[in-house]
Amino acid sequence: MNLEEHLERQQKFSAKTFGPPTNNNWRGAINHIRKELLEIEEDPTDLEEWIDVILLAFDGAWRSQGGAVSPREIVDTLAAKLSKNENRSWPDWKKAEPGKAIEHIE
Repeated sequence: MNLEEHLERQQKFSAKTFGPPTNNNWRGAINHIRKELLEIEEDPTDLEEWIDVILLAFDGAWRSQGGAVSPREIVDTLAAKLSKNENRSWPDWKKAEPGKAIEHIE
């Protein structure tokens, strides 16, 4: 699968189904993500609920700047963020408190 092509397809679907991106309609994506997270807490093994959060996050990213964020920009930022995290220092995960976020050191 080509992620950039997927995002183009998703943005067309989203605009048709939920309306064009405006200055504030990313709020709906945030609201829906909160609901999906509650569903994940009920059944963390439900892969489709995790995917719902990913799709909603992509939609919110696109809508965050009134639709000015291109699929290429999302893909590039996704790759850059992973590289940034890979270059950070992280505490030993074996010493982390279970169920709590592990934050980078620097």
